[in-house]
Amino acid sequence: MAKQRRLFCEIHPFFYYLSGQKQILSRTLTNFKQKKSFASLKSPTPLPCLIYKVSSKLIKTGPGVDPVLQYNKADNIRLASKKIDGIIIRPNEEFSWWHLVGKTNRKNGYKKGRVIEQGKVIGGYGGGLCNLANTINLLILHSPLIISEFHMHTDALSPDMGKRVPLANGTSIMYNYLDYRFINTTNQDFQLKLYLDDTYSYGELRAQRALDYHYNIIEEDLHYKQVDGKYYRKSMIYKLTLDKNDTVIAKDLIVKNNSEVMFDYNLIPKEEIR
Repeated sequence: MAKQRRLFCEIHPFFYYLSGQKQILSRTLTNFKQKKSFASLKSPTPLPCLIYKVSSKLIKTGPGVDPVLQYNKADNIRLASKKIDGIIIRPNEEFSWWHLVGKTNRKNGYKKGRVIEQGKVIGGYGGGLCNLANTINLLILHSPLIISEFHMHTDALSPDMGKRVPLANGTSIMYNYLDYRFINTTNQDFQLKLYLDDTYSYGELRAQRALDYHYNIIEEDLHYKQVDGKYYRKSMIYKLTLDKNDTVIAKDLIVKNNSEVMFDYNLIPKEEIR
């Protein structure tokens, strides 16, 4: 079997850094040429109607989980949440994560949290903010707002704790070329509210008026499969649109999950391996 050629950016960390800088410059030029106007109006006053709410445990524990990176992640989430909390997305406006959050470096107060680099979990400044981006993604999936940019890394970073929630993690962001964006194509304002306590981070999607429909995320055919010595979590994830009588009027495939398992293979539920 022929040996697989390595990408230039995989040869040395410096080349990986250069590759990232090239992508940042390319995205900066693209943003400039497009001259997009992103949502920027913020209000401390919540809009009256709660559409959906999500909570996420700040500190994960368990085998192979670095507690220092977890506590740093919580601090990073607090910083970034303040940049986004209260943002109003008016009709025809687009939300951009990086437009609001900006650079997540040491100079701006961010610490080293858990990041995925070249297929490995390491410490990096701003690490753990994918958790916050994921909270926002879950809010938007439970609404009529249209996701215009989404990137996904593995959702199998650690074993599931308790009942599995589809897409509870996996949203990928990287300054500034991996953005998370969505567009308000409705005729009313929406708002994101983000806040934390000592144990959980919370996200709310609010609007001016109640919606005619509600939404559920379901997962089918969840299992693990071994390919070339590595295990992958595989499933089909759908978004259901339901009317006020809970009748399903649409079922849309949103993710065909094929996530590399990054935790100890011995912790994979044996009954879910095929």
